[in-house]
Amino acid sequence: MIGAFLDRHPRLANRLYGFTPPERGTVVLVHRRVYIVPTRLGWLFGATLLVLLVGSINYALSLGFALTFMLGGMALAGMVHTARNLARIAVSAGRCEPVFVGDPAQFRLHLQGRSAFDRPSLLVRHVGSGSQLVVDIGPAAETQVVLAAPATRRGWMPIGRVMLETRFPLGIFRAWSYVEPELSCLVYPRPERSPLPPPSAEAANGALALQTPGNEDFSGLRGYQLSDSPRHVAWKAVARSDKMLTKQFTGEASAELWLDWQLLPGALGVEQRLSRLAGWVLAAERAGAHYGLRLPGLELPPARGPAHRAACLKALALHGAEGGAP
Repeated sequence: MIGAFLDRHPRLANRLYGFTPPERGTVVLVHRRVYIVPTRLGWLFGATLLVLLVGSINYALSLGFALTFMLGGMALAGMVHTARNLARIAVSAGRCEPVFVGDPAQFRLHLQGRSAFDRPSLLVRHVGSGSQLVVDIGPAAETQVVLAAPATRRGWMPIGRVMLETRFPLGIFRAWSYVEPELSCLVYPRPERSPLPPPSAEAANGALALQTPGNEDFSGLRGYQLSDSPRHVAWKAVARSDKMLTKQFTGEASAELWLDWQLLPGALGVEQRLSRLAGWVLAAERAGAHYGLRLPGLELPPARGPAHRAACLKALALHGAEGGAP
């Protein structure tokens, strides 16, 4: 209930947690950002100590006083160790590879102990999705944590709030802190499985052009250009005429395909169009075609390869978004 109230009042939550998201760079959990309260077991332990104290006072039991104060001292020492197990941890954002809608986004965080002692039993939880991991950090060591969160919308998906918690060593106190690093995952539209537009369907779904220059069959000679490879120079013809000539070759025609937003069926909505175009981008890349992408206000010239594929999918993911940065 308190968490839902704070979600409805982000300014109050920021003042309470001591930071304004997103947090850039390395975030250090200083002591004022670490909160600690007794657990349910801790409250039962405190009630037990109270009963022991009242009984020792009522019956004047010296051993009862000794036991009560010894257990109380152990509880106070455990509280200090619980807070120390979390304080001064440095949290920095890692990488997050792009995913498609419906797939889990893998947010990577790096945790640095920055201390000469171990930090065992640290719980790292993604507040939005509930994904969590328990890790240990060695002395002056660094640990990587991967939190999975479902990607439900295309575009930039921020990591949101992450909670770090520990109940080490006695389990009677719970210390926790929140961070919200500057880390976002690019979410592509969910690709729709559909065949590529046929070569002859220029008026319907795309345009197909043929590029005939290749390196398979000899087709003739032309004048030498500075960009020509020395292997293609016709040296015999040069020896006869004293004129630099270059061999020309033809090869297998390669398809140049345009994937055009305007040529999709008008009955499709925006997200359906983006999904179909994403499916076509993947299919064209698998087929080895040279393909270009046309969107309202954006045109990517034909190319192929992982970089071109990523550029096309990013354009689809950010279509209609305000700004291109997370």
